Amino acid sequence: MSKPQSQPPVIVLVRPQLGENIGKAARAMLNFGLVEMRLVTPRDGWPNPQAGPAASGADIVLEQAKVYESVSDAVADCAQVYATTVRKRGVTKPVVTPEEAAREIHADTVGRAAFLFGPERSGLETDDVAIARKIVTVPINPEFGSLNLAQAVILIAYEWSKGIELAQPPEVELPEVAPQGELDGMIGQLEDMLENAGFFFPPDRTPASKRTLRTLLTKPGWSSQEVRTLRGVLSTLARPRQR
Repeated sequence: MSKPQSQPPVIVLVRPQLGENIGKAARAMLNFGLVEMRLVTPRDGWPNPQAGPAASGADIVLEQAKVYESVSDAVADCAQVYATTVRKRGVTKPVVTPEEAAREIHADTVGRAAFLFGPERSGLETDDVAIARKIVTVPINPEFGSLNLAQAVILIAYEWSKGIELAQPPEVELPEVAPQGELDGMIGQLEDMLENAGFFFPPDRTPASKRTLRTLLTKPGWSSQEVRTLRGVLSTLARPRQR
């Protein structure tokens, strides 16, 4: 028997400031299969009319979002709580990457898990981090460690999603490839036009020039020589040689 999948983690936004950012976080979550959002005392209350448009269709996340008075209340049912922060904030906790946290959750060794995300301007406070069991952080430019809320959420959601089966985006249907006869007809037409324009000069270079032209028109990647040949074609058609 296959092992049952672990429960998806909860995303907890602690004192989020803007409804728009809550909506963007919801969008990031749903892109990677997460739907349970919990809000701790959002600054502008909840529901927030700015969240819906920013969520771009992730309405299920917003509709099911629950509001809590404290971080402790929001994670009371969670056996593992991760605080997302670029700094340890003076609290001694084990530090893991998003990938390591995702592996722990999928291994089902932690019970229900939650990720804490702090307010947009200040991040998590020391007391918030103290509630967590572990800190999650990513290597980041030490001179500019500024992720917005949705970016931080998407890092976590993406790493978690790698352990589940998500449907791939539908492939774009490519146009039908032209049969060789059509391609030969086009090349022949172009060669006739170039003959009339005086492109194939001197005459002893005609076979080599035609081979280069055919190679150029029948391969996806162009060499520098092929690009120069095509530029010569265009220049000749623009200013035919006087014969």
